[in-house]
Amino acid sequence: MNDKELMENMLLLEKGVCDLYLHGTIESSSPEVQQSFKTALNDSLGMQGTIYSQMKSKGWYSPDCAEQSKVEQLKQKFSA
Repeated sequence: MNDKELMENMLLLEKGVCDLYLHGTIESSSPEVQQSFKTALNDSLGMQGTIYSQMKSKGWYSPDCAEQSKVEQLKQKFSA
C-alpha cells in the first residue's frame, strides 16, 4: 500500500467518523452529550480538512467542478 492509498483510506475513515458524530449530535439525549458530540465532530472535520489539503497539494485528490448549467438546473428544480 502506497502513501496515496493510505491517505485515501484515512480520508474515507475520517468522513465516516464525521458522519457518526453528526448522527450522535442529532440524536443526543442531553445538552452535555450533544456538546461532547459537537466537539468531537468539529475536531474530526478539522482532521478531514487537513487530510484533504495534504492530498490536494500532492495532486492526489482533485474533485471535479460542477458545470454551471447543472448548478442552475438544480437551483430551478429545488426552488419550484
